[in-house]
Amino acid sequence: MEQIKGGVTAAKGFKAAGVEANIKYSGRLDMALVYSEVPSVAAGTFTTNVVKAAPVVWDMDIVRGKGSVSAVVVNSGIANACTGEEGMEICRETAKYTGEKLGIDEKSVLVGSTGVIGMQMDMNKLKAGIDKLVPALGESLEKGTDANSAILTTDTHGKEVAVKLTLDGKEVTIGGMSKGSGMIHPNMCTMLSFVTTDVCISKELLQKAVSKSVNDSFNMISVDGDTSTNDTYVTLANGMAGNKEITEENEDYSKFCEALDFVNISLAKMMAGDGEGATALIETRVIGAKTEEDARILAKSVITSSLTKAAIFGHDANWGRILCALGYSGAKFDPDKIELFIESDAGRILIFKNGKASDYSEDEATKILSEKEVRIIADMKMGNAHATAWGCDLSYDYVKINADYRS
Repeated sequence: MEQIKGGVTAAKGFKAAGVEANIKYSGRLDMALVYSEVPSVAAGTFTTNVVKAAPVVWDMDIVRGKGSVSAVVVNSGIANACTGEEGMEICRETAKYTGEKLGIDEKSVLVGSTGVIGMQMDMNKLKAGIDKLVPALGESLEKGTDANSAILTTDTHGKEVAVKLTLDGKEVTIGGMSKGSGMIHPNMCTMLSFVTTDVCISKELLQKAVSKSVNDSFNMISVDGDTSTNDTYVTLANGMAGNKEITEENEDYSKFCEALDFVNISLAKMMAGDGEGATALIETRVIGAKTEEDARILAKSVITSSLTKAAIFGHDANWGRILCALGYSGAKFDPDKIELFIESDAGRILIFKNGKASDYSEDEATKILSEKEVRIIADMKMGNAHATAWGCDLSYDYVKINADYRS
């Protein structure tokens, strides 16, 4: 596997575009289209929030059905959530109009939205955006970047990644893009993520790979503890690489899963590090846990702790907050046996051992915690299971950003 430049247009047969449609914003790209030259099998995961936006309901029906997918049209600015039957009609009209322009069935068009909840969409603006998107489609890396830029909201930068690998003697590519900066919490977050690949794989195995990969990537990040109404993750596989179709869990399937994990974890980390107002990415590694489930629970408990996040923002090695977050996670362990470390490019130190603080330098700890990426390692001394979760620090700017988000 080799990481390459690109995003959703990196794989064979995929085109994309991003345009200004003035959905809510002006003077910026706010509408995107991803298109496959041939029908793709689709797999996905969606928000666990009981309140689901209209596009989520539309997409779930298509992705979980037996049909293929050829296009995804996405807008930013307005979420089309809590908009009643009018919101669902907007999805139907958007898919139908896009299908007519591309010469494909409306049921092969996925719809995505992100932005303010409760506002109704203007279909005339959406149609005008689609009119601009279709002729703008292209397979260049720049076109993929435009599409990524068009789906951002409070994100400070785009999120793209691509890899290539060899399966069945054929070069296979996986590329993806994401958006997400706030209302992010494990079990899906306020994110839109679209991954494209030219691998030939059965729908059943693609869904199995996606479900496992999302569980280890996007379901292991948190910014603020809020779970959105619009979370959508979809992988499209069009088979244009020409490899023999993957229909069983063989070596090629394992290699594909490894590459998909790399793409999804990379995108998830970019989202966690770009949390609203964040100044640092926090990675929590739990090792020596009794079970994998315990490890996941413990790691997520630390990265969702507001007090721990605030301590990292203040570059304060407040190990008590980390220990407290582990303690209320629900997983059982002996606090007198665990060891806590903090680590970054500036070094690594042990801060807690044998039930008490270790002998460490506060100045050195502050230096370590002042880096852009900080790692917390918790060795539970209970077994061999491990897990990693990602989050960000909690700064003053988080409140500022969210205080006036609608206006």
